[in-house]
Amino acid sequence: MKPLGVLVGMVLACGVSKPIAKNESEAVVRGPAWQPSQGHTQVPIWPGAAPDSQRVTKAEATETGGSIAGRPAIGVTNVSRPTMTVYSPKGKNTGAAVIVFPGGGYQILAIDLEGTEVCDWLTANGITCVLLKYRVPHSGPYWNQRCGCYTNTKSSMALVDAQRTLGLVRLRAA
Repeated sequence: MKPLGVLVGMVLACGVSKPIAKNESEAVVRGPAWQPSQGHTQVPIWPGAAPDSQRVTKAEATETGGSIAGRPAIGVTNVSRPTMTVYSPKGKNTGAAVIVFPGGGYQILAIDLEGTEVCDWLTANGITCVLLKYRVPHSGPYWNQRCGCYTNTKSSMALVDAQRTLGLVRLRAA
């Protein structure tokens, strides 16, 4: 019997573009750049500077605030160096791989609820998970709260990062 190879799927978690805190009375705590849990390594998807890079004035950071299902919500802001993190299956490996794109309205990445938690479920079911931390500093169409209007940028850095990651995963498929 011939091996079937690796099936590559994609999950685009569609988050709503709104602040981490539900209301102004909830504090948003800013922290350092997001790092995966122990045993997982982030790998840059571009060998040098990413194409179409825009100048980012603030450093990448995490924002923790509010809660969803009793757990604090964690978002990543100001991503300028896109990375992918591979989560290997626990137990039996089905040979399938899924790339997860956490949502956040092109302003943040909901890295826990729409990223690592999705990967935890996939790996528990024997599926390899590739979590993409893509560029989001207003890198695509988004609702601009300042002007109360829909903004569409000319170049979507997030799309370029997604295409690159899909190509890298397919290149490494058995």
